[in-house]
Amino acid sequence: MRYNLADLPLHRLLEPVCRATAAMTRLDERVSRSAVGPGWIERSHFIDAVASLWIDGELVHLEDLVLHDAAMGIRVPTHELTIAYDILRTRRRILEHDPSWALSREGLSQLRGKSADQHSASSIEKPLEIKSIEPEDVEDPLARYLAEIDAVVARSEAALSQVLSPSPPSYTKERVPFLYEPDWNEDERLAEWQAVLEKSLGLPPVLRAVLLLDAWNQLQVLQHAPWLGRLLAASLLRKEGVTVAHLAAFNLGLKQVGRERRTDRQQTVRLLALLDAITEAAETGLKEHDRLVLARQQMQHRIAGRRQSSKLPQLVDLVLSRPMVSSGMIAKSLSVTPQGALKIASELQLRELTGRGRFRAWGIL
Repeated sequence: MRYNLADLPLHRLLEPVCRATAAMTRLDERVSRSAVGPGWIERSHFIDAVASLWIDGELVHLEDLVLHDAAMGIRVPTHELTIAYDILRTRRRILEHDPSWALSREGLSQLRGKSADQHSASSIEKPLEIKSIEPEDVEDPLARYLAEIDAVVARSEAALSQVLSPSPPSYTKERVPFLYEPDWNEDERLAEWQAVLEKSLGLPPVLRAVLLLDAWNQLQVLQHAPWLGRLLAASLLRKEGVTVAHLAAFNLGLKQVGRERRTDRQQTVRLLALLDAITEAAETGLKEHDRLVLARQQMQHRIAGRRQSSKLPQLVDLVLSRPMVSSGMIAKSLSVTPQGALKIASELQLRELTGRGRFRAWGIL
């Protein structure tokens, strides 16, 4: 299967590309210079992960993802929640690395989960060689006794290391046909997608991003991770310098574009829909940023004049970096008791989101 780049209607795409580029660069500039920038970025990870599941036809509650990330979930995580958490961690991982890492060979291998298998297959270690000490070769009785102790300790350490770090299995690790189609060659599809990446050199970065995303969807590169293509397209904008301070939340914009446009048979319709999604994501991000700035100003007024040892400034940063916070999250992050968490939450006058007397959560929504 090939993805066609020959007949792009650049005259129709140029204006939407310029509009999306301007909106995305404006958002990135605002976030990079803002006091609420780090909190906005953390929030965008959660919101984009939930939106990604929504696009794929699954529903995950934002509150469940926040609690699962804080290791405070009260229920067994569902399959959908596990995927959302994987997306959340992948976004953080991409942003922590160099801008070109995600699209490199090493980055793609690690994001696909291939590096662990390759490493285990190539890292079959030789048995641990222990420099043995022969007690019989030592003439001094005390030295011989100590040598015997050293030999026992060395054998014990070797046995423990072998148990704690078992050698990889010698058999070939195969995928289960019930879960993976045998004829689905992911490596071949990925190579074709990388060819699109190479052929699109010279085009505007935003146009390259939507082409990569559309090619990923059409080629269906990975059977069980369609969400990875959206993160790779966003990482291209970061690599090209369009978004320096953050990783674009494509999924948030795609939610606001009709599915019939995103999946249309005509390539031009799909590309225009993806460009509109980038514009919508940037405009929504700007509105969210302005809302956080206003909320921070209000909370700063409430904590003005507090003593220097007050935990309220830390609580402000925590609330700005999470869509919601629970008493357990406050107690863990601020090193206070659960009762103390309830007290400082009430002092900050946060909005209670659950309407319950127990297991409450707060936010600025």
